[in-house]
Amino acid sequence: MRILSLQQLKPRRLFHRGGKYYRSSLIMMLVVSAIPGLITAGLLYWMAGGRLEAELLKMHHDQIEQRAANINEQLSNLELMLAHWAFDPKFDYSLSGLDFKLAFERSRDITKTLLVMQGSNTMVKQVELYLAEEQPILFNPEYGEIALGELSRQYGRLLESEQSMYWTEWAFDPKRPAVKELTLVHHIPGGSQQPFGALLIRMDPQKVAAMLRTMTPYNDGETFLVETGGELFASASGSGSDGALVTALRSSIAERETGSRTSFFMNWDGATYTVTYGSFSRIAADWNYVSAAPISSITMPVVFISKLIFAVSTSALIVAGILSWLASRKMYSPVRRLLQQLLPEQMNAGGRDDEFTLIERQWQHLHWESHDLQRKLTEQLPHVKESFLHQLLLGYLSAYSEQELRSRMAHFKWTLDDHCLVVMYIQLSGMTRLDGKFQTGDEGLVSYASANIVRELAEQQFGQSDVINFHDLTAGLLLILPSGPPIREKVLRFGGELTDTINRILRLRVTAAFSPPVTRVSEIPLVFEAAQQAASHRLFGSDNQLIDMSELDRDGVYDTEPRYSFTLERELIQALRTGQREEAFRILDEFLAVLGAGGAKAMEVQQGMLHLLGSVQHAMMVSGIQPGRLFKGVNMYEALSEIREPELIGSWFREKVVSPYMQELADRADGGVKMLIEQAMIYMQQHYMQDISLDSCADHIGTNPFFLSKAFKQVTGKNFIDYLTGLRMDKAKELLRDTGMRICDVAGQVGYQHSYFNRIFKKQEGITPTQYRELSQYDGMSSP
Repeated sequence: MRILSLQQLKPRRLFHRGGKYYRSSLIMMLVVSAIPGLITAGLLYWMAGGRLEAELLKMHHDQIEQRAANINEQLSNLELMLAHWAFDPKFDYSLSGLDFKLAFERSRDITKTLLVMQGSNTMVKQVELYLAEEQPILFNPEYGEIALGELSRQYGRLLESEQSMYWTEWAFDPKRPAVKELTLVHHIPGGSQQPFGALLIRMDPQKVAAMLRTMTPYNDGETFLVETGGELFASASGSGSDGALVTALRSSIAERETGSRTSFFMNWDGATYTVTYGSFSRIAADWNYVSAAPISSITMPVVFISKLIFAVSTSALIVAGILSWLASRKMYSPVRRLLQQLLPEQMNAGGRDDEFTLIERQWQHLHWESHDLQRKLTEQLPHVKESFLHQLLLGYLSAYSEQELRSRMAHFKWTLDDHCLVVMYIQLSGMTRLDGKFQTGDEGLVSYASANIVRELAEQQFGQSDVINFHDLTAGLLLILPSGPPIREKVLRFGGELTDTINRILRLRVTAAFSPPVTRVSEIPLVFEAAQQAASHRLFGSDNQLIDMSELDRDGVYDTEPRYSFTLERELIQALRTGQREEAFRILDEFLAVLGAGGAKAMEVQQGMLHLLGSVQHAMMVSGIQPGRLFKGVNMYEALSEIREPELIGSWFREKVVSPYMQELADRADGGVKMLIEQAMIYMQQHYMQDISLDSCADHIGTNPFFLSKAFKQVTGKNFIDYLTGLRMDKAKELLRDTGMRICDVAGQVGYQHSYFNRIFKKQEGITPTQYRELSQYDGMSSP
């Protein structure tokens, strides 16, 4: 009644008046639509008008200063290199008057030196050596003579300078006087008051221009070098010293105060340039460098765009104000209607909160309690349900009566009236066949994925079901099915679909055992335990298996003949005792193949391997090795019982049982073997001059030849006969060096016939005994 009265009292006022949210939204839309454009235009204009130009000037100055320093360093390196070679003894007074045609070795040495200098810097075009003789000589870098004439006079003027080292710009081709090259000249010999020649480094004009272009940050502009008070001039663009832009730049720089490097703006031909200039201290002169780059093409579009944005933003502000006012009225009508429904008394009441704050507060007040209870129930129910089912399957609820169990299941929304119960035990295997798809330690992840697959498939096919994940590649499934004859067919169809799905997604094999239908909840732990035992009757090494517990006795699964091979057991233990590792591995594989052949059950194979483990441990104790110490206290029976992968049984037995035992035997035998080989080596050193054989040595130390040969190679790294031959050869070389015995006598001293001794000595040393004695005597005479 209160809501109706409020709506009837002031209907028109509610329609026309907007709340605080309406007013703030309208203002915010105006600000958002126009103010950013005005701010952007102002910032762009400020950046283009002053900040951008200042940054460009600073960037240009820093860049040119750094690159000028690099150019100065390159030129200084050229000067140091030329000064170094000018003082080299290769260019002393010995070159004066030398006939280079006769002294061709000296000519070739000079040519090689000039080529090395020429390749030391990429800007060097050519290195030349000029000698002012009656017939002037020029190496460039090959030897040559200059005919008397203009070219001879031009090179001769290089020696007229009072400076022994200087830069110049020369036209070396009299036919093309306009083509000049930057050249570094040094008189030779270095430091002489009367030079007779000069070393010249002629710079590549294109490389010099490219070097100067590195001082220009943009494609346009001008960069040049000019000698203070001289005619030397080089430009990056190929301009002459009288070019319009060059002349303007030199005039602007001349008007400024001289000093260190500095930068300024210059307006020329309708464009603004950033200009940076400075100087190099070169030999006998100073060089000035100037770099000018246009920036008008960069700043002009920014200024124009900023003005355009400013004008458009101002117009948009006016248009946005009108459109926002019209649009906001339409957009606000749903909010007004919602507020009228939830809080009609707040429509005209003043306050600091906006409409959405009031609506949110009222909604939270009305629904918080119900949502909180629903959330808690939703979160806790699956965990409680799973915990109950887990305890039920494992028999922890045996103290409860049938009625109590049914009552608790009814609390979890399970319907048991006119229904029967089926328990399924699912076991996965085959992780070792996946070639790296899953690794050791991924069992929990695989179990979680498989449990989700089982849950989804069961929910699709059965009305009531639940899954328990045991996190060890096994899971339990409880099915509550309507009582009726097609129960077994439904479970078989479900088992086939589950097997295909897990094979396709996880690529694992599935063994599933399901119980006959039961009607009492208290029977679930018994049938689940029976399902676990039935899963152990799966065929060893086979793929997917679906086991119906009602068919186990009918199939005669307990009537299979034992396949345990006592003969292979004895052979395996004998191989272990004698240290034959590979033979033991072979027999173990054969034993496992016999044990799992002919449709053997996984339980039978596992029991057979447990019996073999007991026999091996008994053999260990007989040999004096305690299994507890060897296996570091691990319960090997329990570890073997937990292996469900057929492929892992053999590898586990090899790595965990056979290999440690063999290693223990080998460690015990190593000490005795070494002592035995030491006795053999002492016997060989004392009787090498006699007719020693492997058999005689083995008889002497009390072992067999086969073991002696194998152990000798293992301990010394050499065969028995190779070691004996080396021992005899060392003694023979000693007798040949230090005595004058005849060769035949030396052969007899080391246990050889004369003819065989010559052949074996040459085979081992590459020379005959006589040649070895002669070389030894020669070395002794020539040594101090």
